[in-house]
Amino acid sequence: MLFAKEKKNSFDGGGLVLFQEVSEAMKAEKVIRGAGYEVKLVAPPPQLRKGCDLAVEINLVEQPSIERMLNEEAVPYVSIVPLNKGGSGLLDIVKVIDFGDCIMVKAANMKLTFNKDSGIIVNISGGGCPDIPYLHTEMIDKVLTEAPRPRDIGFTLCALMLNRAFEECLALWQGGK
Repeated sequence: MLFAKEKKNSFDGGGLVLFQEVSEAMKAEKVIRGAGYEVKLVAPPPQLRKGCDLAVEINLVEQPSIERMLNEEAVPYVSIVPLNKGGSGLLDIVKVIDFGDCIMVKAANMKLTFNKDSGIIVNISGGGCPDIPYLHTEMIDKVLTEAPRPRDIGFTLCALMLNRAFEECLALWQGGK
């Protein structure tokens, strides 16, 4: 049985900031969000990828100030492109599966499973990045609200995707109370 999940729409006038490296996309998202802009990390459609499997979705109206900010903070990016109006083509990388007493959230290749009653993380799996065993050790058997965020202690795309799963788990668990 799948948990119902409301699909979020793209920003009005949306665009994507494209990058060569995952670390650049992660840094850009942090810098832009830190300045108060509404942004999110997304998986761009394959035809737009420039070496990195991540992009930052922005409101295109804010492009000039975002470009200036990225340049001032020395965050390299390839380009900023508009999303097509018929649908962005962004890949839905989050899936939720209800196992009865536990819920598993899969974000790309990373999976996080928690107990619905206690909020305790019971399993983390997937990925092949070197920081995953460390993340597993730091997060397993902890309540979602007390576990460290993967993006704060990890350094790879796997950690970022685990963070995406973690945030979804946290929202599901807190929303269920």
